Amino acid sequence: MKFSISSSALSGRLQNLAKVLSSKTTLPILDNFLFEVTDGVLTLTASDSETLMTTTLPLDECDGNGRFTIPSRTILDATRELPEQPLSFDIDLNSLAVRINYQNGVYNFTAQSAVEYPKGKEMEGTAGSIQIESGVLYNSIVRTLFATAQDELRPVMNGVFFDLSTDGLAIVATDGHKLVRNRNKAIKSSEARSFILPKKPATLLRNMLQKDATLVEIKFDERNAEISFPNGMLSCRLIEGKYPNYNSVIPQENPNQITIDRKGLISALRRVLPFASEGSQLIRFHVEMGNLELSSEDVDFATSAKENIVCDYTGVPMNIGFKGGSLSEVLNNLDSDDVVIQLSDPSRAGIIVPAVQPADEDVLMLIMPMLLND
Repeated sequence: MKFSISSSALSGRLQNLAKVLSSKTTLPILDNFLFEVTDGVLTLTASDSETLMTTTLPLDECDGNGRFTIPSRTILDATRELPEQPLSFDIDLNSLAVRINYQNGVYNFTAQSAVEYPKGKEMEGTAGSIQIESGVLYNSIVRTLFATAQDELRPVMNGVFFDLSTDGLAIVATDGHKLVRNRNKAIKSSEARSFILPKKPATLLRNMLQKDATLVEIKFDERNAEISFPNGMLSCRLIEGKYPNYNSVIPQENPNQITIDRKGLISALRRVLPFASEGSQLIRFHVEMGNLELSSEDVDFATSAKENIVCDYTGVPMNIGFKGGSLSEVLNNLDSDDVVIQLSDPSRAGIIVPAVQPADEDVLMLIMPMLLND
């Protein structure tokens, strides 16, 4: 069997698929990429036994169909340093001898049989389904991934929660200190369904999704999910368990509201944070009409910093503390020019939302306060 393909296209797809592979696999075949040629289309697959991802590439030339696997290190090293050019593959499907001709040279090595390569899990008959624009899903995952936890005792916190209801699709992540809820009002269901997507496949999906209006289909049952996107598919094992009631921790009455330039606040945090205690990263907010004062202090090293920012504030004068690093993460994962910080009192969570919400979406981020020693 012979086929030819662009070196940069092949290398780029292999680099993305390589993120699926695990160094701790118990199946030697999972150190390989699966190559499948069918009717002029090359399908590449990588798996770590729990997550499987495929991507498809049209071939420039092809004279047959076949399946084989190539050790990941061999093909990654072979294609990584090549400049853009056509690669000509010649595979003997009986002996599995592989010959790759390129502009100034040739590679010769032996592939392995694809017989033992695992297949994706089959969906149960009761599987649910969601269709969502690729760009919308990409933005939702980007906004939520940073808020996932790394908690061995509560594994449900280590993923992104998809909560489908009559009100819309909420995509949620929390580590107990910060929370993100990205609700899409256009995607609704008469039957409440939910699942928890692990962090690894969510990260892989973020790297593969296009920022456009093409549709992505998500099928899921109690244990597995299958996500089909343009030129590829990802299937994975879901995190089992009950996700916390995230709506119960969002304060509903927040009469004190700061409207402020997001990038200006990020810059001020960067200037003030280095002078805070390295352990606590405590940043004190003192807010009153027209002014937000940020301050930090490290008693052990006798350092402190203070900066004032103009803002639009409605409410009573207030002192409240936040962890500077977490607050910076929240602000960096919003993309509006201005944000609104909604406060109830110094002991309750602060809510941060874009001043202008995306179309058909409701983006909300929450950060827990820190105790101030006045």
